[in-house]
Amino acid sequence: MVVRVATVAFEGIEARPVDVQVQLSSGNVVFTIVGLADKAVAESRERVRAALTASGLALPAKRITVNLAPADMPKEGSHYDLPIALAVMAAIGALPADALGGFTVLGELALDGSLTPVAGVLPAAVAANARGHGLICPAECGPEAAWASGDMEVIAPRSLIQLANHFKGTQVLSRPQPGVRTAGGILPDLRDIKGQESAKRALEIAAAGGHNLLMNGPPGAGKSMLAQRLPSILPPLSPKELLEVSMVHSVAGALAGGRLTDRRPFRSPHHSASMPALVGGGAGARPGEISLAHHGVLFLDELPEFQPQVLDSLRQPMETGEVAIARANHRIVYPARFQLVAAMNPCRCGHALDPGYSCARGPVQRCSAQYQARLSGPLLDRIDLQIEVPAVSAADVKHRSRCDSRKSMRLAASERSRQRSAKKSRFNGLRLIDERLQKAPRLLFGEKSPFSVSSFSHHAA
Repeated sequence: MVVRVATVAFEGIEARPVDVQVQLSSGNVVFTIVGLADKAVAESRERVRAALTASGLALPAKRITVNLAPADMPKEGSHYDLPIALAVMAAIGALPADALGGFTVLGELALDGSLTPVAGVLPAAVAANARGHGLICPAECGPEAAWASGDMEVIAPRSLIQLANHFKGTQVLSRPQPGVRTAGGILPDLRDIKGQESAKRALEIAAAGGHNLLMNGPPGAGKSMLAQRLPSILPPLSPKELLEVSMVHSVAGALAGGRLTDRRPFRSPHHSASMPALVGGGAGARPGEISLAHHGVLFLDELPEFQPQVLDSLRQPMETGEVAIARANHRIVYPARFQLVAAMNPCRCGHALDPGYSCARGPVQRCSAQYQARLSGPLLDRIDLQIEVPAVSAADVKHRSRCDSRKSMRLAASERSRQRSAKKSRFNGLRLIDERLQKAPRLLFGEKSPFSVSSFSHHAA
């Protein structure tokens, strides 16, 4: 007799169905797992064995074969522990044979039989709901799974014993409620910054239009402070955006307590970040910073200090809104529609814009040109707004800021974003030119224009 339990394998934020098949047969007493499983899955047999023993169940003196179908799909992660354990329990009669038929199962087991949280519960719940299944997951992941659908059955036990008692009717587990993460304090306000009125206005325009922004100025001018205050004037995530962002963070294991928030992501990696850290990849093909900043802000401080090949790897995701990670036997796609905000000094010394400054490296123009040459032209062409942020004078520090309230700026950005979202062309993969651009001033787009406007700049306008 073969017992089957449904679970999933993750390809990006997509949860592919996997069938866990368990068979008990006579022969040598071994516990074998087949089906292109990685090291974490292969080790699950020891966790399953210990968890069942701690729960008062003894494995039979038979050959136990576990097949993870389809066999040609790579299986990674520890979330296969629970479906394997439940299939074994059903095979030895500890659970009703038909109890698991309408559920997708995932979870990691501790040696004492308790369930520990795993990554990817939200996309697994969405996939299970699409198949008409309920979901069984660890208790700490229950609030995350409950977001998939209000009608889907979600069982979130803390241990194998709780789950067995639930199916036997001796203990009833209530459905977990969707969890909302409490805002971690008030976001920084633009009114905290003295002076820099032009830069603040550029920040408002970037927030309203979703434009990429590059700030160039000397150290201490407030570039980082400006960037950190951009999320405070961005509109909240729409329900669709919230689901997409949360699925990426769920796969990355970055949902705190399985609770969602409508705040837009703000990611600020160090300039020593590698290419896999920024765009994704590495062991397990994890999402990178650009995917974790999906529908949010990716802030790159000290932009020229990043490795040039790392920066150039952003060019395709900035154009397509997604990043593809290719492997020998499969291809993983993560969403990556982020708003790039970058800051840089005018030269390596940082003071090329200061009047009368004499650079120890030679002529100021040469020092500045060499430093800025680390940024490729195609990357700069994808940054819509490029502004200079001068040093703040003593008079600006004493002057009271006239910046509008964060609430009014956020409402204005929300209204502009709503109007922009109403245009289907905005979400077209080709980013078709709006009809109004046909009437754009000849100063910019005419045949005798003194400006060299690329197609990227034309679309951004």
